[in-house]
Amino acid sequence: MTNASDWITRKVSRLRPSGDAGAGQSEGEGAKAPKATRAAVAPRPVAERLEATLRRHGEALAPRALRRALADLQAVIDPRISEVEAGRRAREVVQWYAGRELDERRDVWLLMSERFAPDVGKVSSARDRHQAAMGTPEEAQAEVHLRRALVSPRARLLQRFAIDPDGMRFLVDLRAELLPYLKSDRRLLPLDAELEHLFSTWFDVAFLDLRRISWDSPASLIEKLIQYEAVHDIKSWADVKNRLDSDRRCYGFFHPRLPNTPLIFVEVALVDRISDGIVPLLDEAAAPVKADRATTAIFYSISNTQNGLRGVSFGDSLIKRVVETLQEELPRLKVFATLSPIPGFRGWLGKQAEALLQRLDEKRQAELGRAIGSLPPTAERLLAAAEEGASLDAKSPVRQFLMNAAAEYLGRATADGKPVDPVARFHLGNGARVERLNWAGDPSPKGVKQSYGMMVNYLYDLKRIDKHRALLAQGKVAVSGDVDDLFLKG
Repeated sequence: MTNASDWITRKVSRLRPSGDAGAGQSEGEGAKAPKATRAAVAPRPVAERLEATLRRHGEALAPRALRRALADLQAVIDPRISEVEAGRRAREVVQWYAGRELDERRDVWLLMSERFAPDVGKVSSARDRHQAAMGTPEEAQAEVHLRRALVSPRARLLQRFAIDPDGMRFLVDLRAELLPYLKSDRRLLPLDAELEHLFSTWFDVAFLDLRRISWDSPASLIEKLIQYEAVHDIKSWADVKNRLDSDRRCYGFFHPRLPNTPLIFVEVALVDRISDGIVPLLDEAAAPVKADRATTAIFYSISNTQNGLRGVSFGDSLIKRVVETLQEELPRLKVFATLSPIPGFRGWLGKQAEALLQRLDEKRQAELGRAIGSLPPTAERLLAAAEEGASLDAKSPVRQFLMNAAAEYLGRATADGKPVDPVARFHLGNGARVERLNWAGDPSPKGVKQSYGMMVNYLYDLKRIDKHRALLAQGKVAVSGDVDDLFLKG
């Protein structure tokens, strides 16, 4: 049974605030915990703090203030008041919360997490009743009873915060702020799970609007593209205008309670073939292609904007909806593919290079060894030679090995049956296949740092998406013949 308890167990530079917890997450990225600002001290349980008189060193809210905060939260879910009054009380809490320091906010999170849990006695009794009723005519009623027992006061509290028009923004930002602390303070896990559970319902794609973002959109919306773009930084207004030109499209999902902020957006280039490099796509001087003559749509950047919605999936539905929209507008479009980064490749190769070298036959080991000045070739010398990157010609044994390794990484490196690369996991999970590796596809410092400048095309073959998903469910990755030829043999 799936229920709440399962979840619980220049101008541009100014638009990129360094501390924005929700800004610019590309596919697969997550929050990073900030450095600790206080010495580690064994925390005193919230229950003990509520009974205390004095504040201990390292605690944010004094016991009296903590008790007042708890009383205000409990007042929000008072069963005797109307929804309107509940929303008003919740708004007062939000206004008070906005003026708190981070450590004080963490105390509020702990109150929400620990003091609004389901009644353990009621849950235990309902589970016993349900188990005893299994296979009898009373089973259905027992299940209803169990479900009601599992609904926590915490869920009711969060729902009442959402009554206010700005309440959804508050909850999304709250989760974005607490995510980095989950590993260090597991007491916050129930609150995080409850929020994720509610968000998965509130932000279901059935309730989202797909909107095209164009150069005619409000400036405030275009500024958000600059702020949240996570794959290829937007460097200027001319850059963003180029990305919204006549042969470009940009679409985002919007929620009615966050109407001016795209939750996720995708940038699309309309071209006549699958692109092998990002530089031509971002070239502001390039002549635009006539959109109605284009045959290929290239998804070259997908960015999640709200870190507080981590775990809520939009990408699959976004790509499907965009493909349908493009097909209606431009019926000549037949090919839908990405031009994607390979963010985890360099780190993975650093760990796997030695094992991959051992899989080469004697001839290739000799060729590679002569190229890097080490017989037999070593991982250390190979990785040093790989830093030459784009200067390596097509016949270079080092370049050939890097292409082999990238194919292994994208097509065979899995964990728990899923690709280890976050972008590959996203697109392959959506039913795409690894179509082609592109040497020097992204020569930018970021591209070199991630994957020695290599990029990859994932192809969305609309007739084979379900087949590719079924293949991935078996722990196998769908690849093209060209990529299959790059796998190391033996």
